[in-house]
Amino acid sequence: MTAWSKRFMSEVVSVAALASFLGLGAFPGWVPAAVAQEKAADAAASAEEEVDWEDKPYEMVDGKIDFGTYNGFRRYHASCHVCHGPDGLGSSYAPALVDSVKRIGYDGYLDAVVNGLKDVNQAQQLVMPSFGEDPNVMNYVDDIYAYLKARADGVLGRGRPDHLPKPKDG
Repeated sequence: MTAWSKRFMSEVVSVAALASFLGLGAFPGWVPAAVAQEKAADAAASAEEEVDWEDKPYEMVDGKIDFGTYNGFRRYHASCHVCHGPDGLGSSYAPALVDSVKRIGYDGYLDAVVNGLKDVNQAQQLVMPSFGEDPNVMNYVDDIYAYLKARADGVLGRGRPDHLPKPKDG
């Protein structure tokens, strides 16, 4: 909810509360609806604040990971593990992504995947190619992040994770 809409809702509720207090019956049923809308908006806003997708983009139920995160595991091992090693643990020439996502977050991760990275100096030449035009990566970039974040948070161990069924709508 934007700052403008929050202000608008608080003013609507204030007008509604005043009308109710004054006993004005010109808007039957309107006062409770406005109050209910504000409560629903506040509940939705507090739910968003409690669980930020970037902090926990995966869901674990009874030891099984959600299908999107499982799909991220599959896509990671199709495109990323060649350089970054199995299970995101790194290799002799690419860093461990389970450590990197803790440090750089979703925005840094997305920037690196889309634009690539280049760190060349006299001691080393580290170059990650851009995957910004690769549909096998970009169509699943959020799933891959969810997999890496679950690994980084210690929710998933090494190897193929057990997963929940694929949702019927996706």
